[in-house]
Amino acid sequence: MADISRLSSLFRPFWFIWLSIQSHYGAFKDALRKDGLASLAHPQRIRDAATANFFISHSAGFIAYENTTVVPSLFHSAQGKILELGPGPGNQLQRFDPSLVEFIYAVDPNSNYVDNIAAKVKKLDLQDKYKLLACGVEDSEILRREGITEGSMDTVLSIQVLCSVGDVKTVMREVWKLLKPGGSFVFWEHEKNKDTVAALAQGFWNPAWSALVGCCLNRNIKAEILAAGEWENPGDIQVADEPNSCLPRIWGVLKKKA
Repeated sequence: MADISRLSSLFRPFWFIWLSIQSHYGAFKDALRKDGLASLAHPQRIRDAATANFFISHSAGFIAYENTTVVPSLFHSAQGKILELGPGPGNQLQRFDPSLVEFIYAVDPNSNYVDNIAAKVKKLDLQDKYKLLACGVEDSEILRREGITEGSMDTVLSIQVLCSVGDVKTVMREVWKLLKPGGSFVFWEHEKNKDTVAALAQGFWNPAWSALVGCCLNRNIKAEILAAGEWENPGDIQVADEPNSCLPRIWGVLKKKA
């Protein structure tokens, strides 16, 4: 029975991949209806629309799942001037404590989330404390125009984002630079499983998963976080013991060394 349960867990990515295929098919049809064959010249637009449709459609499910994890408790450390990486459809907005927040800047290169986030920001009355920037954390000129410069952020927040960026090393170096000395990097991510069988399953699923769901299953996220710069408390990173999972979690609140 345990073997069946393990096999079921390791094949769970198939369902996400299938749902994502449906989202991509829908986005492809919408693009053809709107722009005809000319839409084929812009595959990234179709991909971005499909990714946004997938995560917006399943937003409630992701929020409900994260409510059963450590994610809500991590937000006690999100305060001051905050930079949120990859907010997607805004799943984390309701978790912020407005009394602890001076301002939230969110960076996401996928502009298809704009309307969804704007509606949530209005509902939560955060219009004066929130700004979405259609860029990545590496786009320093855009950030600089907003006053987001080296050593200016009290908190950088990353909830299931580092799996999907182009280069984790580059992103984490920027994160470390933008934090004030003593500032907090708050994160909840997934990475390569230490279990051999689970790691093989991750490798099997990763080509389809990364192409359709939009993130990498088997990155060594912990190592890249630690290599970004000097942290006061590197030993505080928590790693879940999940030998049957293709999405084993790591999380923590790291302080930039003064």
